[in-house]
Amino acid sequence: MARALELHNYVGHLIRRAEQVHTALWAQHVSREITSQQFAVLNALSREPGVDQRTLARVTSLDRSTVNHMLRRLTDQGYVAQVRDEEDRRRTLLSLTDQGADLLESLIAPAEEINEQLLAALPADERDLAISILRRIASMEVASKPDNG
Repeated sequence: MARALELHNYVGHLIRRAEQVHTALWAQHVSREITSQQFAVLNALSREPGVDQRTLARVTSLDRSTVNHMLRRLTDQGYVAQVRDEEDRRRTLLSLTDQGADLLESLIAPAEEINEQLLAALPADERDLAISILRRIASMEVASKPDNG
């Protein structure tokens, strides 16, 4: 018989389940149209208007192709503006439109509420520690596995 893991003790499984809970709460209380990843993009553009796509991908921890797809959609919806960098015509600078800023503003309070709901699952004295642990896991560098092929 094959060996099996106890999934309730397996970190990867628990992270995936926690993400499922977050996604369900997001859809119920924040938005069914704007995903939490799109929210992260809008939020980053509010904090750093005029960034390029590469920088945006880095600050949101999303891959460039995902950010490219999101930006196309958010631009088509009128939430993001793109202009060529006058100093380097190869770069496109990104910023929120007024409509994008209004959308972000409408999402902040419910996003904060679900953050509090998730933290409420923990005793108050463990919440800062949980956030610290998640930050450490999220900041881990993942080395590429050499191709043995």
